[in-house]
Amino acid sequence: MAMACLNVCKDDQEYVEEKNQKIKEVCTLDGTTDWYGRPAVRGRTGTWVAATLILVNQGLATLAFFGVGVNLVLMLTRVLGQDNAEAANNVSKWTGTVYLFSLLGAFLSDSYWGRYKTCAVFQLIFVIGLSMLSLSTYIFLLKPKGCGDKNTPCGDHSAFVIGLFYISIYLIALGNGGYQPNIATFGADQFDDQGDPKEGQSKIAFFSYFYLALNLGSLFSNTILGYFEDKGMWTLGFWASTGSAAIALVLFLCGTPRYRHFKPQGNPLSRFCRVMVAATRKWKVEMMPSGEDLYEEDGKECSPNDRNIVHTHGFKFLDRAAVITSKEMNEMDKGAHNPWRLCTVTQVEEVKCLLRLLPIWLCTILYSVVFTQMASLFVEQGASMKTTVSGFHIPPASMSSFDILSVAAFIFISRRFLDPLFGRLRKKKLTELQRMGIGLVIAIMAMVSAGVVEVFRLKYAVKECNNCENPSSLSIFWQVPQFVLVGASEVFMYVGQLEFFNGQAPDGLKSFGSALCMTSISLGNYVSSLLVTIVMKVSTRDEMPGWIPGNLNKGHLDRFYFLLAALTTADLLVYILCAKWYKYIEFEAKGGNDNGVHNIGQPELGV
Repeated sequence: MAMACLNVCKDDQEYVEEKNQKIKEVCTLDGTTDWYGRPAVRGRTGTWVAATLILVNQGLATLAFFGVGVNLVLMLTRVLGQDNAEAANNVSKWTGTVYLFSLLGAFLSDSYWGRYKTCAVFQLIFVIGLSMLSLSTYIFLLKPKGCGDKNTPCGDHSAFVIGLFYISIYLIALGNGGYQPNIATFGADQFDDQGDPKEGQSKIAFFSYFYLALNLGSLFSNTILGYFEDKGMWTLGFWASTGSAAIALVLFLCGTPRYRHFKPQGNPLSRFCRVMVAATRKWKVEMMPSGEDLYEEDGKECSPNDRNIVHTHGFKFLDRAAVITSKEMNEMDKGAHNPWRLCTVTQVEEVKCLLRLLPIWLCTILYSVVFTQMASLFVEQGASMKTTVSGFHIPPASMSSFDILSVAAFIFISRRFLDPLFGRLRKKKLTELQRMGIGLVIAIMAMVSAGVVEVFRLKYAVKECNNCENPSSLSIFWQVPQFVLVGASEVFMYVGQLEFFNGQAPDGLKSFGSALCMTSISLGNYVSSLLVTIVMKVSTRDEMPGWIPGNLNKGHLDRFYFLLAALTTADLLVYILCAKWYKYIEFEAKGGNDNGVHNIGQPELGV
């Protein structure tokens, strides 16, 4: 009888274990939850179903954003009456502010709201800003009626109207900026790279498709909307952008039941400050060279995936924050723990990780200076060339469609040919850092190409042309190589940045990792604006209007492009040194096994 009872109990125990195992198999292993806060079930949440909605959402939102941004420099010159240098500076400042707001969005996402809520709120702000811009353009800005094209500039506007215009475009900046870093990370959240190798590969592919969706979304705005806006149909272009943004928001909300979510982890600034304060308080404390006396705990509160970061030997001063003194040992024996005096190794490594990312991030800023020229000086250069082919006028802003086609082509070439080729030749794929270095090299080539084109544009310039139809007889299609090269560099630099910063950021700072990519673009725009101001101040003389005057035929834009090529070359050399110094973040396997280390990224550090 007793034996029968034991057998029954044993069968029940095996049944419970089998049931628990099945539950574990169907749930994700990366800590994601569904809409109701329950562990996400693999077959009913995430994967490409949710990611495809996010990609379409990104494409439509990008269409809306570039419907404003791609011709903003022409809007400022033709409708608001600004000169070329002032308009280029204002576009750079506005674009920089867009990406600066990405830090705000990332902070709210990682700390309090989560990525889903942050994306929804900022997309709503984006739609409101576009609606205000469309209404203010229709009611106030296009006066007299029919103005705003190349031949009919608009009249003066009151301070109220100009203020309303700037409020509108900076609401657009806030909405798009806060949304951008979170939508990229939210899309990556839909793939469980810990529990399913196939989903891990899909997660890597997602960043390429995300950047492709971004560029395909802007293709429509750069061609169709760009054409209408160049003809003075600003209201039509802005309302089309508003409609696209509204559809994007509706599609995003439709995927709500399917999405996977990471819970926000609280204010990262407090964790950073705790480490700095604790390390400063113990600056006289002796440490063991091996680091064996450092404090760590299992199931700690600072990581959503309960993963401890492997201790590294750089920035040893910060390790003092994790040294256990006799006083703290006594407090822990009593069940007390002061987080401002004692931090875990993982919290210390989070700070080290951010400090290691900073030099790489700083080196990407000058690349963004090159990138931002497409929306400003490339457009102005194109407007000063022959823009008619068989009587058909080509809007200068639409030339960026060659950049988009280049991005699409090089993403395909990179994934289908270059990565497998390097895999066979070197037995390993290119690292993110190596791809970013290649992007810098191609950016230098793009600036040299733009400078050479400008030399020939000036050679064929029409003398005494102040407001003529074609200031130079050189065709605008000579700009194609510089746009293609910039597009190729983006595939290596920006896709590499998205993967690198997202993968190297600690678990509770994933959106911040994506925001680093956006803020490098932001600071690139501000640096571009500052550089234009300095160059104009230095190059302007009594009889010389400077390198970038209102009439480019009287300037030397080629010298500015060659200056950017030289600066980017110097930046590349610094970047190579930083990339060789960088150490990839490593996580302990779940369960704290010392031998089970998971390396996020690639083992090779060189460029």
